[in-house]
Amino acid sequence: MNISKSEALSTGVYAALATPRRLNSIECDTAALLDYVDAVVQTGVHGIVLFGSTGEFVHFDTPERMRAITLAIKRSRVPVLVNVSHSTLAGAIYLGEHAAASGAAGLLLMPPYFYRYSPEQIAAFYSGFVRALAGSIPVFLYNLPDFTNRLSAELAVSLLDSGEFAGIKDSSGDWKLFQSLRALRERRQFHLFAGNESIYLRARLAGADGIVSGIAAAFPELIVALDRAITSSQLERAQRLDHRLQEFLTWVNKFPAPAAIRQAAIARDWPLQHFALPFDEDTAADLIAFQQWFRTWVSAVLAEINEPAPVTG
Repeated sequence: MNISKSEALSTGVYAALATPRRLNSIECDTAALLDYVDAVVQTGVHGIVLFGSTGEFVHFDTPERMRAITLAIKRSRVPVLVNVSHSTLAGAIYLGEHAAASGAAGLLLMPPYFYRYSPEQIAAFYSGFVRALAGSIPVFLYNLPDFTNRLSAELAVSLLDSGEFAGIKDSSGDWKLFQSLRALRERRQFHLFAGNESIYLRARLAGADGIVSGIAAAFPELIVALDRAITSSQLERAQRLDHRLQEFLTWVNKFPAPAAIRQAAIARDWPLQHFALPFDEDTAADLIAFQQWFRTWVSAVLAEINEPAPVTG
């Protein structure tokens, strides 16, 4: 692992983008994606992530992911991390090599998904991947136990302690795991990114380097403002903004992931129409109710965010 490359990566807020798709198609709408990249980047995020779980990578085949990745990296004015997760090692390597050649700042890699594997098998999968990439690009562990094999604290610590990985995005929300990872940093340098907004305030105050946020796919201004409040020691403001974040999460958790995030982005005139599957009448009605709530709520929160910081001293 080339540590110097991982050190050069920005800390802070990485927006895990949703992926625009064409109507009745499994193709990405790349023109819409590029406009969407511009809209999110101008809010002040430190980086973006393509084809993560919020980006619904499982709905797109490998060539389609590669095509969109190439164009979006060229368009972005901030570092781009690419999720290259795949159900096979060969597929992950193929995506990883392409993303590296396209100029990605780093790669995110889940354990192989769908089938269950032992910790030893998962470790072998990661070892095979970093050997194939040969230190050409920073590689981050991506822990998302709700949807794939779990990285236990023991396995995550062992992999990171090898020095072959630039860091981890932990979306588990498991505070004990976070503490284990933070303790490892006393002897091993790596980036520790939260991936679960429910604990972000606590994690950032405790030493997390930032967040890879799906909420930032629809409301990056809130996550950026919260991060700035934390890093500038405006704790009262950070707590108020975190309260707003938890209000949003309450709605998000009522729907299939990431339906509410897409619906909120649509309310902002961002091009994320065309869901992966139709919803039943009750869910569709609830999404409309959420969108109506969001339009009023987001205006109020943006006004709070734009309030001048209090003068001290």
